[in-house]
Amino acid sequence: MSPQARGLSVVNTDAMSVGTREKMYAKGGIFSITSRILVVDLLTSLLDPETITGLIVLHADRIVATSLEAFILRIYRQRNKVGFLKAFSDNPEPFATGFAPLSTMMRNLFLRNVSMWPRFQVQVANSLEGKKKAEVIELEVQMSESMRDIQNAIMECVEVSIGELKKGNSGLEMEDWNVDSALHKQFDMVVRRQLDPVWHRVSWKTKQIVNDLTVLRGMLHTLLTYDAVSFNRHLDTILAAHSPPPGSTRQNQSPWLFLDAAHTIFDTAKRRVYTGKVGDDDSLRPVLEEQPKWAILAEVLNEIDRDLYFNPVVRDDSNGTILIMCTDTVQCRQLREYLQTMHVRPETEDADSHDDEDDEPSGAFMLRRKLRDYLKWKKEFAKISAALFTENQNALNGATHTKGGSNNSYRGKPPANKRRRVRGGGTAGSGPTRGTNGSIQAGEDKPLEVASLLSEIQPTEAESLQKEEIVADPLDDMEDFYQLYDMKDLVVIHAYDGDMDEHVLEEVKPRYIIMYEPDTSFVRRVEVYRSSHNDRNVRVYFLYYGGSVEEQRYLSSVRREKDAFTKLIKEKANMSIVMTLDAHGIEDPQEAFLRTVNTRIAGGGRLAATAQPPRIVVDVREFRSSLPSLLHGRSMIIVPCMLTVGDYILSPNICIERKSIKDLISSFKDGRLYNQTETMFQYYKSPMLLIEFDQNKSFTLEPFADLSGSLSSTSSTSAPSDLQSKLVLLTLAFPKLRIIWSSSPYQTAEIFESLKTQEAEPDPIAAVKFGLEGGQNAEDQAFNREPQDMLRVVPGVTSKNLVNLIREFGSVKEVGNANVEELAKVVGTEAARMTWGFFNKSVLDE
Repeated sequence: MSPQARGLSVVNTDAMSVGTREKMYAKGGIFSITSRILVVDLLTSLLDPETITGLIVLHADRIVATSLEAFILRIYRQRNKVGFLKAFSDNPEPFATGFAPLSTMMRNLFLRNVSMWPRFQVQVANSLEGKKKAEVIELEVQMSESMRDIQNAIMECVEVSIGELKKGNSGLEMEDWNVDSALHKQFDMVVRRQLDPVWHRVSWKTKQIVNDLTVLRGMLHTLLTYDAVSFNRHLDTILAAHSPPPGSTRQNQSPWLFLDAAHTIFDTAKRRVYTGKVGDDDSLRPVLEEQPKWAILAEVLNEIDRDLYFNPVVRDDSNGTILIMCTDTVQCRQLREYLQTMHVRPETEDADSHDDEDDEPSGAFMLRRKLRDYLKWKKEFAKISAALFTENQNALNGATHTKGGSNNSYRGKPPANKRRRVRGGGTAGSGPTRGTNGSIQAGEDKPLEVASLLSEIQPTEAESLQKEEIVADPLDDMEDFYQLYDMKDLVVIHAYDGDMDEHVLEEVKPRYIIMYEPDTSFVRRVEVYRSSHNDRNVRVYFLYYGGSVEEQRYLSSVRREKDAFTKLIKEKANMSIVMTLDAHGIEDPQEAFLRTVNTRIAGGGRLAATAQPPRIVVDVREFRSSLPSLLHGRSMIIVPCMLTVGDYILSPNICIERKSIKDLISSFKDGRLYNQTETMFQYYKSPMLLIEFDQNKSFTLEPFADLSGSLSSTSSTSAPSDLQSKLVLLTLAFPKLRIIWSSSPYQTAEIFESLKTQEAEPDPIAAVKFGLEGGQNAEDQAFNREPQDMLRVVPGVTSKNLVNLIREFGSVKEVGNANVEELAKVVGTEAARMTWGFFNKSVLDE
């Protein structure tokens, strides 16, 4: 923690015991607590809400009515009317979408006043700009011709895909379905969210296009961030994933693969890496196009070096470090490798003609190494694909095999008259081809061509002298080589990481910041950092590709931020104030009493009136869902406990196991549900299985056809019927099991309320004891259940020996690394052999 926050205690893990937390709360202080721990502590009265001076909520934009944070605030406000409550958010967009979003959000947060500080406000602008003018150097980098061609082709595919979506779903709100919105990071998610309620009614083609939009948006990103070889490799995997296996008669391939633009993408991407030699039909030559930003980055670093040498700055508070910020860790690795090897020359014969110091920086060494790895990978990839589809190929009597060796044997070569002519003087086989149905198929390079290409890029003497990159360093010789670098000599390459970027800036204290890709939120963070430390000189280099998707995305994000604030200011001016801040509103005590009177006295029932609200025992792991919050909102007392049997205990007789659809599918796969049902019947008269759907999705099993992971499964009707047949088998095995179908958590709360009528209140102590092993106390239970659930499905592990394994080894990793003898001492010889065999079996063996 920083010195200014010495009083802050962080409570963020389940490992911190209840007793430790109770002592901490009794002492008082400032606590940073995760929502799941805090809600349980408030409900169990471990932390009394009346003793809390105030709550500060971060990321207020993420809070919805059913979230855990809203639940915590409701409990706090019910018991504590005087404590302060403040919420902060640095993201204005969620407050500007939907109907009256600001007033809804304030109602969820139990707040009455709102303050806004947009960037364009005079006070904010003056504060951020400070006394000294910011030193920002904007560098517009031109994309190469081939990159521009690929980008235009991808945008054409996106445009066609959106057009097809609009055609097939005319009844939906589609104002925002355009190419400009498609550049936004969440576009495919927005489309999916709009289609979710009718997902079971949309056609297979629509589902496929929604998946395609995600793929195409990913391609736009990788085009600008990956090097030429990695991008081509990425396209190979996309094409393999979208192509049917040999011999398949499936015709429902992605529509964009039939466009001319798709051919341009694959053909141009390949020509950026290698192409055919003019006049020689059997040889290929490497092209290895470099990313234009690389040369500019090297130039910027040279300029910084010259600047430091000729214009040494007056010593200030910054470290003199150079900080390079980029999108993700893949990009970080690529830039690090480029900067390490940009002065290594593969061609030694030209080295004498000029001095090494005057050499232009080049990524040739790195790209040659990547191309060698790519060709090796492609060969292996073809073998694996061939092995996967070998049955189909045998059945077709080799109909899909091409003459001679093939680098892409996962697909047969189409007839010669269907092949596209390739522009330029290359060999025709180097580009992608089209299948008999007109879709793109991967081009195949002859073994002779590949051999000639490999001979061209064999490691030269200079290359072989370079050390291999260290993946894992055992630190054996640490004493001999250990030393600390001076901060001013460091070039730190880091990926954008939200709030953590502020810590990076404070820790590194950079003198120079190079933004390799534009990012609006990081620009704001640099402004705050600069204005907070007037004694630090910071120069920012801002790189972007001119006329690219990257530039468009940045400009639209700045525009959206400004529009969101404008809309918020207007809404605030016209907003009605919610006068009641009581978590329950104003309620007549008489009505509260009458609500607990059970009026269903027909058929000899007795009139029951209790002053206590109804009580439900809830498993602590269920607080990930919104149901406990909704039950609490219906004036029920929630008692969080560590349950072994069931998820919700409504009465001494009624036990409910709650399953979302995804959880239900996985429970059937590993057989967990049968064990859970069996244990429920051992201890309760009326066990029930609750199958709960998402409120924003359709109330049908059909959309879950595509949960098996493959695209082809979406069109088949086998998955829902498969799930239904498993449910039928479950009810046949347990005829007395009741199944409750609920369309949303809201409906579930209603169902629970009606089930509790005329039922006695559950006993939490008895509920916790049920299902425990002989001699085990409730206090002995481990809180972290996920590793236990993982171990339960391992061969040789039973509920009886599981406890011994946990006590002896402590973690799944230790169990996996143990030998047969060590395991035999705990679980017996036969079980030990099965468990050891499971962890040591090769994934590749049949």
